[in-house]
Amino acid sequence: MQTEKKTDKKQENNAQAKPANFWEWYKARRAKQKEKEKNKTIPQKILSWVLTFLAAIVIACLVRAYVAEPIRVDGTSMTNTLQDGEIVLASKWAYLTGEMKRNDIVICRYPGRVNENGAAQINFSSALSLDTYTLFVKRLVALPGDTVQIYGGHLYVNGELVEDPEFMGSVPSDYPLRTLGSDEYFVIGDNRYTSHDSRASDVGPISKSAIMGKVKSVILPWSHRRSVE
Repeated sequence: MQTEKKTDKKQENNAQAKPANFWEWYKARRAKQKEKEKNKTIPQKILSWVLTFLAAIVIACLVRAYVAEPIRVDGTSMTNTLQDGEIVLASKWAYLTGEMKRNDIVICRYPGRVNENGAAQINFSSALSLDTYTLFVKRLVALPGDTVQIYGGHLYVNGELVEDPEFMGSVPSDYPLRTLGSDEYFVIGDNRYTSHDSRASDVGPISKSAIMGKVKSVILPWSHRRSVE
């Protein structure tokens, strides 16, 4: 009889300790957390705030470096595909999980363009560099091993004519036939007349590490929201 009473008492205590549902469990947990916070000393509270702030910064940097980042379009080099002042979303994850393709719109940096005026980014690539770069929005027109040529104002990749963008402003200058190396990517703005890109002697073909992400959509202004390709 005594054993049965002890067993009943134990079951009753377990029933009282176990929450009836998730909401009850959550409220009990929050109450315990508030009690712990109330009992913390001022130095402990300050340390908690500092750690929370640092964690938020680290998470934001990781998202920006490896997932996605908003970039402002400055200038008319991508008219009419992208307009000056629009905010695009550059996916970093796209190139971490997939290959680059011809005709992608990319965010990239140029050789030697460190710590200049313009859009800047903390680069958390393989070296975890803290350098800031001027970023450019261009179209990836040729990949390693491709041949590139602009003749008579028209772009040829691997000997095939690439259709001109909707708006180019004027006929661009020619570019001699070139075969890209194993880590060379050729980028051009859709508005080829005003774009400063891989055709220029101070830029040339860029490396894979200089391509920071793929542009998938315009997110601002709100009335301009759309996917791009």
